[in-house]
Amino acid sequence: MSENLSKLTKFGVSIWLDDISRERLRTGNLAALIREKNVTGVTSNPTIFASALSKGDAYDTQLHDLAVRKVSVDEAVRAITTFDIRWAADVLRPVYDATSGVDGRVSIEVDPRLARETEATIAEARALWWLVDRENLFIKIPATVEGLPAITAAIAEGISVNVTLIFSLERYRAVMDAWLDGLEQAKAKGLDLSKIESVASFFVSRVDSEIDARLDKIGTPEALELKGKAAVANARLAYAAFEEVVNTPRWQELRAAGARPQRPLWASTGTKNPDYPDTLYVDELVTAGTVNTMPEKTLNAVADHGRISGDTIRPFYEAAWNAMAALKNIGIDYDDVVRALEDEGVDKFAVSWNELLETVTTELGKAR
Repeated sequence: MSENLSKLTKFGVSIWLDDISRERLRTGNLAALIREKNVTGVTSNPTIFASALSKGDAYDTQLHDLAVRKVSVDEAVRAITTFDIRWAADVLRPVYDATSGVDGRVSIEVDPRLARETEATIAEARALWWLVDRENLFIKIPATVEGLPAITAAIAEGISVNVTLIFSLERYRAVMDAWLDGLEQAKAKGLDLSKIESVASFFVSRVDSEIDARLDKIGTPEALELKGKAAVANARLAYAAFEEVVNTPRWQELRAAGARPQRPLWASTGTKNPDYPDTLYVDELVTAGTVNTMPEKTLNAVADHGRISGDTIRPFYEAAWNAMAALKNIGIDYDDVVRALEDEGVDKFAVSWNELLETVTTELGKAR
């Protein structure tokens, strides 16, 4: 393992891979990353699956069998994705056991077309939990207004949840409240709280992409000076909000009953602006008890030349508040930014899901 990745682990950051494919699984690549780069979890999304399906022959046999059975495209997508997730969960099981269930997790997303439908999301989460049937699974539920009750309901049933598409501090606080509500309901049912894990995926790079574009439009030297500062500041303040919640009597009571904290997970950590360091959203978001899920390109960059120097979150709360205040003063409407990002995120995931359906339709046609 590289010195930089060792440092990340030493400072309490769990390294997860934001990618999955049948090829990666059957060649032993995921197992190698666990062994050599201390990868301790996997996240997936429809875009990742669509890309994996369109490359190589790893899915040919299963596609042929599904085509012969004349299953629907939706059925085929579910069969293909849950097969990979189940396999990844088995590869990660030793990590899960070694960390007493904290890491060794793999995430699968509910159908993103249901992002604005509470009951359908709950039903989908339940179906995926039963279908994959692995203790070290996370069900990804979006942090939309409609997703919040689904998060509570899933956790109340003992389903471990990865809350995704979080952009704003206000919504993040609502997510933590939904998580606590779910744990309290699970406790009332007599469920083992130590078995119910959760992470909150706070999206990073997209915040800079949106705010930087608005700063470019303002165009003043003062505005341009603020480019590349919003995403890290926003994430740091999210961690401050997390610290507030885990110091409340409400959480302490649940912790005493065996519950574990909902760890902040930094998502969308590959830099989209080539002018920024390619390890920016890893180097600047280091503190104990967090997760950073990275595309392999970012993982390799961190291993090679990351600048891991210790806690880069908690000592910088004041600087983060100052950065956000400066953005407001220059004319950036934070509420409008995060609203636009959520809408865009929901739309992008739905588009990716449709692309996945189209890819599977094409591949089933070839297999027939």
